[in-house]
Amino acid sequence: MFERFTKAARDVVKGAAEHAERSGAATVTAEHLLLALLDRRDTRAAAALGRLCPPDRRPSLLSALSDARRRAGLSRADAEALADLGIDVGAIVARVEETHGTGALAGDRKDAGWRSGRRTFSREAKGVLEKSLRVALARKDREIGDEHLLLALTTTGGVVAEALADHGVTYAAVDTALTTAAPL
Repeated sequence: MFERFTKAARDVVKGAAEHAERSGAATVTAEHLLLALLDRRDTRAAAALGRLCPPDRRPSLLSALSDARRRAGLSRADAEALADLGIDVGAIVARVEETHGTGALAGDRKDAGWRSGRRTFSREAKGVLEKSLRVALARKDREIGDEHLLLALTTTGGVVAEALADHGVTYAAVDTALTTAAPL
C-alpha cells in the first residue's frame, strides 16, 4: 500500500512517527497523524486545513485533543453515554489525577519504549491508513496523498474526528475545499 503514497503522504507518516517519539508515546496514533498534517505546508491537505481551520483556531483544536487525552481517549459521546449510566468521567479523571498526577490517564507511558527501532502504529492509526486507500479508490485517484489521509481522519470516528468536526473539518467540508481549490 505504501508504494501508492505520494511524497507528501509519506512525509505525514514520518512526521507522525516523529510526533510520537517527541511525546514519548509507545505507538503512533491518529492524533499524531493529525499533528503531522497540521505541520505541512504547500500540500492539498494543508490548503484545505488552512481554509477550514486557520492557524488562529488551531490552539482550540489542540486543546480539544489534549482534553480527550486526559479523559483516556474517550470522546464526548462516550463520556455522555457513561453519564447516562451515572458515571461522571470528569470526576474520575480529577480523582485519578489527584492521586497519580496530571495526564495519568493519557496512556503515554514514557517508559514503554519500542523494541524494533520503529514506532508501531495503533489500531486506530492503521485504520486511518487503510481508510485513506479506500478514499483514494472511491475518488478514482491513482495515488494516496495527504488529502486522502485528512479525509480518512474525518471518517474514522473517535476523538480526532470529533475534534475536527467541532472545528468545521468534516469529510464534506474537506471534499468541498479540495474540489474548489486551485491545484498545487
